[in-house]
Amino acid sequence: MARVLIVDDAAFMRMMLKNILTANGHEVVGEAENGVQVLEKYAQLKPDLVTMDIVMPELDGIEATKEIIRSYPEAKIVMCTAVGQQAKVLEAMKAGAKGYIIKPFQAPKVLEEINRVLSS
Repeated sequence: MARVLIVDDAAFMRMMLKNILTANGHEVVGEAENGVQVLEKYAQLKPDLVTMDIVMPELDGIEATKEIIRSYPEAKIVMCTAVGQQAKVLEAMKAGAKGYIIKPFQAPKVLEEINRVLSS
């Protein structure tokens, strides 16, 4: 079981991920709507894993990932992306993300990627 911080500017997407994760034994320790909030919450909560939306207001997921990795190089971040954002996914992986999941979320794929990243 992992302690997960969910980051997405859409409440509906956070709820979908939360339902998938909690139904499979993970604990959602916090949620954030933008990159600025996630930096505060990461420092506070020290989650095992972050699901990070790429496109968000104030600070996007790529910049927020860079900031978290700068302070916490061991952080495990999985990007959440819409289909067709491959260039942004590559940029996020260079920034330190360990994996990615594609919206609309499919529970088996979400869990497979999260478990892969947690065990790496």
